[in-house]
Amino acid sequence: MALDSQRIRAQFPALRRTVHGRPVAYLDGPGGTQVPQSVIAAMSSFMSLGGSNHGGAFASSRETDATSEKARQAMADLLHARPEEIVFGQNMTSLTFALSRALARTWKAGDEVVVTRLDHDANISPWVLAAEDRGVEVRWWDFDVEDCTLWYDQLPQLLSDKTRLVAATWASNALGSITRMAEVVRQAHAAGAYVYADAVHYTPHALVDVQAVGCDFLVCSAYKFCGPHTGILYGKEELLEGLRAYKVRPAPDHGGEKWETGTQSFESQAGVTAAVDYLASLGQGDSRRARIESGMAAIQAHGEMLSRRFLDGAASVPGLHVYGITERQRLHERTPTFAVSLEGYQAREVAERLGEQGIFVWDGHYYAVAPMERLGVLDSGGLVRIGFVHYNTEEEADRVVEALDGLARRKR
Repeated sequence: MALDSQRIRAQFPALRRTVHGRPVAYLDGPGGTQVPQSVIAAMSSFMSLGGSNHGGAFASSRETDATSEKARQAMADLLHARPEEIVFGQNMTSLTFALSRALARTWKAGDEVVVTRLDHDANISPWVLAAEDRGVEVRWWDFDVEDCTLWYDQLPQLLSDKTRLVAATWASNALGSITRMAEVVRQAHAAGAYVYADAVHYTPHALVDVQAVGCDFLVCSAYKFCGPHTGILYGKEELLEGLRAYKVRPAPDHGGEKWETGTQSFESQAGVTAAVDYLASLGQGDSRRARIESGMAAIQAHGEMLSRRFLDGAASVPGLHVYGITERQRLHERTPTFAVSLEGYQAREVAERLGEQGIFVWDGHYYAVAPMERLGVLDSGGLVRIGFVHYNTEEEADRVVEALDGLARRKR
């Protein structure tokens, strides 16, 4: 099923923005997507109707309780989990720090954790700091700088009976590379280790199924899949129940709420439900999960189409280097997110020149410090990141290629 771009784009008020009379091309999706009107309306409705704190004996409080329950069920449907396994927080980073602190209590000196150099720093620093606190060794899983994919042959050498955790990105927010997560889980579990999957960048582009993959924990962020700024943690129920949470005494002792510090953003939870429902609206089926499966398949196909369109054009731009997978037959191994450099320009200058033309892209390291260090570009300003999501079009792919070509030829 192909996506109807015109129908989709009509739902996003931000896409009507212009610069110098031209529509803005939001190619900054990896840093946060735009939101459809349904999400805006859901959040506004919660606040305008008089949202109260949860747990009260009156109508607006009971409505807040229902809002949270609906959001938990929506995320359970999106991830193929159970509502009891869903935790909400300020963002993925704060949730990861909280979980790392709890897990570290179970470690002892001489244990080991494996982290990847391909990941966002939010799935690196929490584990490195926790390891330092407990006298635990950090073992680094490296990647191939040629295609920017993990060295899978290296993982068995990093695992041992002392390994307690493998923290791995499901997709690189900087380079687009997709990790073979099921393979990582299989090997980690065989060694007796848990897997903490960073799916922040993967979730907007492909179907997540925690039951099929078997990861122990997973984090994602709603603002990367057309929702509000809220983080979500999935954890296997027996693990969330068994670990000790750092929490205040009145907080629940069971379920996802055990891990939710303080009062949550209930209006954001309303937006989360609306965002999941929006994704489901792109597909077909008798249940929300079935519609999500269908819709995400269409999103993934659209992303591969945009990747092909961009790469075909980029190949003719002089001095443009695209990092990571570029072979057309391997596009299923990456998201439509491209880190590039342009000869004669610093990354910041490229982003500024494109921004002047109404093409919004990121530059720098985007908190993916380790990959930029590994590629040798961190100290020189990082790279330009061009990120397509499902509301982007072939015309926008052509437009950014044309703009890059124009910059390139000014230096010739």
